[in-house]
Amino acid sequence: MDRRRFMGNFIRMAGIAAATATLAPASALAMITAPATPRRLKFYNLHTSEQLDIVYFEKGRYIPQALAEIDYILRDYRQNVVKPIAPGLLDLVVAIRHKLHTDAEVAIISGYRTPQTNAMLAARSDGVAHHSLHMDGLALDWRVPGRSLEELHRVALAIRGGGVGYYPSSDFVHTDVGRVRYW
Repeated sequence: MDRRRFMGNFIRMAGIAAATATLAPASALAMITAPATPRRLKFYNLHTSEQLDIVYFEKGRYIPQALAEIDYILRDYRQNVVKPIAPGLLDLVVAIRHKLHTDAEVAIISGYRTPQTNAMLAARSDGVAHHSLHMDGLALDWRVPGRSLEELHRVALAIRGGGVGYYPSSDFVHTDVGRVRYW
């Protein structure tokens, strides 16, 4: 499916996801992601070389077209399958970048994963959960150019917005909007 057709088809899905999205943030996360503040993210997908710089929340609401574009860049590139990404995960990334005092792009290692891709990765590594939150659009593996992994990890832990995994040998930090936990 080409990108233009995908965007048209997923606008409705993203709109539904945005309208029903809830975020149960920790107090630091809530303060950073105030409703009146526009939220912008910059992405660079390390596997596809795609880039995106987009405001996805403005005037107190999520922007369906912007969410659809984010869903696309965070797709499972191996299967070329797109799934809506939880807006709360995007808000968590904004909060972490804010605490890092950077507007640098998010270097994407892994966003959404199909069950097939997740099973393949789990067979290769003990570090991949068999039912990863990546399969639900609730997790992101990433790094920020110009910031150390240690700093990204420390800030993600401090915000307490969900799960945080530290993978220095693979050069990324995992964040998700599941229950607060760390490894």
